[in-house]
Amino acid sequence: MKPIALTLNLLAFAIVGAAAHAQTAEPTDPKATEQWEPVPKVITPGKLDAAPPSDAIVLFDGRDLSQWETSKDHLPAHWKVHDGVVTVDKASGNIQTKQHFRNYQLHLEWQVPKDITGEGQARGNSGLFLASTGPGDEGYEVQILDSFNNKTYVNGQAASIYKQAPPLVNAMRPPGEWQSYDVVWTAPVFAADGSLKSPGYVTVLHNGVLVQNHTQLAGETFYIGKPKYKPYADAPIKLQAHGDPSGAISFRNIWVRPLD
Repeated sequence: MKPIALTLNLLAFAIVGAAAHAQTAEPTDPKATEQWEPVPKVITPGKLDAAPPSDAIVLFDGRDLSQWETSKDHLPAHWKVHDGVVTVDKASGNIQTKQHFRNYQLHLEWQVPKDITGEGQARGNSGLFLASTGPGDEGYEVQILDSFNNKTYVNGQAASIYKQAPPLVNAMRPPGEWQSYDVVWTAPVFAADGSLKSPGYVTVLHNGVLVQNHTQLAGETFYIGKPKYKPYADAPIKLQAHGDPSGAISFRNIWVRPLD
């Protein structure tokens, strides 16, 4: 090899080596890893952790059901509002939000009657449907049930993803005490042809305890048969009137923060 060619090859090798070293070298200036834009939006948190922050949509504040409609025929919701709470009216059927959502954070509080009777699934049964895709019980359900000293199938107890995923622990308070759900819902994404691009995920805290940790859903809830997906763009949030004869569930302090 001629001396000039050898020199050029060595120079090229040195340049490549220096570039590789520059890519792997740790920065020495702390400013190199600082991010200044975009600045997060400022909101005001609630005075209590369960209170809605300033960017929340209040779905029920104890006064009326103006944000809700019947799931079957989209008429005004007529569950019983009293003493700052709303109690399920099974004759009226399921109710859902008038507004549709995709990804969101939700806070909801619910109460099983203190004098609840029955056992298993017939003991304060209701449900929180994270995305209601039909007038009946279609959608993605977090179970509501009295699971305090009440044995049932574990993927059907309180805070389970119904018929899919049991809660990590049973964090149920006794009947008559208020329960809370704090939910982060990541909606499934569908391609233009209706095929699934990415599944739905849900994180649930029951009474402040993590019980579903970014759980991947296998599809919508079905009482009989395996879960499966069907495409949708956005959907209301639904509360179930299960028709449980053992006692009606009550709700209060419901708010949502869209995350889209």
